[in-house]
Amino acid sequence: MRNGESSTSKLEKFLSLERRQNFQDRAVMGGLEEGLRRWAKEAGEESPADQQPIIEEIASLFVGYGRRDGAGRAQAVEASILPLSGLKAMAGSGQDSGLLVEASQASQRQTQEGPPAYRVRPAEDGRPIVPPRPRPVGLDSPVTVLSGVSGAYSGKLRRLGIEHIRDLLFLFPRRYNDYTKIKLVRDLRAGQVETVVGTIWEISKSQTKSGKLIVKAIVADESGTIEAVWWNQPYLLNTLTRGKQVVLSGKVDYFLGRLTFASPEWEFLETPELIHTARLAPVYPLTEDLGERWLRRLQSRTVARWAAELVDYLPDSVRARQDLLDLGTALCQIHFPDNWESLARARRRLAFDEFFLLQLGVLAKRRDWQEGQLVTPMKVDPEVVQGFVDSLPFTLTKEQKRALGDILDDLARPVPMARLLQGEVGSGKTVVAILAMLVAVANGYQSAMMAPTEILAEQHYRTIQGVLQAIGSKVDQAAQARLLTGSLAKAEKESLREDIGQGRVNIVIGTHALIQEGVDFQSLGLAVIDEQHRFGVMQRLRLASKGGRPHLLVMTATPIPQTIALTIFGDLDISTIAELPPGRQRVKTYFLEPRQRERAYNFIRSQVEKGRQAFVICPLIEESETQEARAAVQEFERLQREVFPDLRLGLLHGRMKSQEKDSVLQGFRQGLVDVLVSTPVVEVGIDVPNATVMLVEGAERFGLAQLHQFRGRVGRGTLESCCVLLSDSNEPEAMERLRIIEDTYDGFSLAEKDLELRGPGQFFDRSQVGMNGEEGRLGEFSGVRQSGRWELRAARVSDVAILELARREAQAVFQQDPKLSLPEHRLLAQKVTDFWQKAGDLS
Repeated sequence: MRNGESSTSKLEKFLSLERRQNFQDRAVMGGLEEGLRRWAKEAGEESPADQQPIIEEIASLFVGYGRRDGAGRAQAVEASILPLSGLKAMAGSGQDSGLLVEASQASQRQTQEGPPAYRVRPAEDGRPIVPPRPRPVGLDSPVTVLSGVSGAYSGKLRRLGIEHIRDLLFLFPRRYNDYTKIKLVRDLRAGQVETVVGTIWEISKSQTKSGKLIVKAIVADESGTIEAVWWNQPYLLNTLTRGKQVVLSGKVDYFLGRLTFASPEWEFLETPELIHTARLAPVYPLTEDLGERWLRRLQSRTVARWAAELVDYLPDSVRARQDLLDLGTALCQIHFPDNWESLARARRRLAFDEFFLLQLGVLAKRRDWQEGQLVTPMKVDPEVVQGFVDSLPFTLTKEQKRALGDILDDLARPVPMARLLQGEVGSGKTVVAILAMLVAVANGYQSAMMAPTEILAEQHYRTIQGVLQAIGSKVDQAAQARLLTGSLAKAEKESLREDIGQGRVNIVIGTHALIQEGVDFQSLGLAVIDEQHRFGVMQRLRLASKGGRPHLLVMTATPIPQTIALTIFGDLDISTIAELPPGRQRVKTYFLEPRQRERAYNFIRSQVEKGRQAFVICPLIEESETQEARAAVQEFERLQREVFPDLRLGLLHGRMKSQEKDSVLQGFRQGLVDVLVSTPVVEVGIDVPNATVMLVEGAERFGLAQLHQFRGRVGRGTLESCCVLLSDSNEPEAMERLRIIEDTYDGFSLAEKDLELRGPGQFFDRSQVGMNGEEGRLGEFSGVRQSGRWELRAARVSDVAILELARREAQAVFQQDPKLSLPEHRLLAQKVTDFWQKAGDLS
């Protein structure tokens, strides 16, 4: 209260004057919107916590007030009457709101005299302004219809991806504070999270030397007293009054020599339902200026009112078989669980839903691919295939042979192949793919292989040329391989496009240039996509569409954990090559601290003196490839000037022109460069057997799987090689991750551990699994830069058991009703469509 007048009385005067002035927005200097913003701040400081939502609700009604017409302004004033009257009643005034009396009188006059002038004031075009009918409030209504969500707060929620009531229901807590064990004051222990119930004996304030306000309360129970301290929360002085019974939950520590609650959560014991204390209290993701208590209160009201409105789309039979909660109960318990067991059951239901909807989508995608058009089975002559294999200058491993057999079996079927070939770095996937491409050529078809970078495309081109020379005339059709990349001269590119279209070239290796307009195949029989996590699903489909319905083989050298493989690639059959070719050396890995950097440089020098070569990878810079390139140039110059002035250094980064990259790589392959300084562009596609050292700067910035890829750039021959990881971070988590790769050489184990360390959340790329046409990459576990990631909100990497159940149920439903056209699947069909369109959004 200021100048003896309460904030509610002051607002009443503003609004009464505005009404008398016929809603001209002149009742307050600067306009009502600004005036209400100032009023809300003042009222918030003098009012208790339970009045804050009403204050915010009233202020939100006047957002954009000055831009409205007379009818819209009148509606805002009318809408504020009831909450203002309630606020006045809560403040203890027994008088009716003067504004409410005015509204009643105005209503009587309107009955006698007709509508007031502001309702028929003509617009500029002469037509009368008719107030819009209020829309019914529902799950898809904006959050601004909720009590306490003003325009300012809706903007803060929007930064969390929350625009509608439905979105708010599916903003799940990121963790929970366990305040369930209530203790006596005498049993409290420093350093522990505790809960007590007591009576406020004393409330006071003080100020620090820096000007921060401290509010202190002495709270007592039957066993003793404890002090609670809050910083910069002046409203508590008028809220936590002497004699009130409160519940405090939070961490207990020593402060000025005595046990103290530091900024604890608090609630009055008389509160009908405790949401901040004495329970598993949800902790939500926040954004700037969005308070935890405010969001928790908002979620409590929203869940209580709206969770039951959600229609449960899961078939009753599925829910019964898997003993799953209904959707409304699961949402209530995920936000405000009764106990840990209830929380586990709620998360199980919501995780099941995510996997179930995802599996139904990938099953539909597989059906569309394989049933959309039959293909002519290819003739796979074992003698011809064995002739190809025998002509190679090396022997295939058992796992290479098994993977090749899987692919050849697919080629001999009348439905298009859809297979993922994954393998360890250097396990020989490319050779297996090339042999399959030759079988397609032997059947009179063309084959295409698409790689994400020109470096990798050129590497594959050289490999294929070597294989073609080795097999000689063993292919009935004359096999001719050509390379198509964006850096080709225009005339050369047009000539090659014509040769592809006329069928004069039957093996094409390229980059994104393969899927550009003007590239059409005469008879594409096999499309191979390497490092497929670098491509969006629509890019894959565009290549496949170049030949009607060719067989599709996608490859990755990034080992994929089981959960990922069964979800993202649920529409693909999977072949795995984990065995390395004989003679390959295991790359030793060492984790060094910054003070040991000189030791790493000395090791590189010693290797160069032996005639070997080395890589130096510059730290990953997420913000910009330009910044990353600039940093690489600076590091190159520093190393050349200060560390290796007598050695031959080369520089490679993503901003260089193709010809420059080719020149540097050619020099490195020919031994003209001793040390190649590079950005992460060398992750794949460089095969230099003489390179024996991989030094990674800022190793903590990369994912384990990407570090494993870097490690795979050395040890490509029979020479002993090593990978040195330098980290500038002392964070325990970063140290743990680097220790893991130091001790683990199996890429599949690394991928699993990487996902476990990173935890649940964003690890799917929506373009990889979705059908929304966006482009991006596989997910955080691959360690590469992300865009358009798929986000699972409830499911976790470790939920393999739930995933298996969801897969089994999805397959059963799909087998019974592949188009989800039965009446009992109508809601489910709509949910699957919505889920995939929103890229994994259960809401």
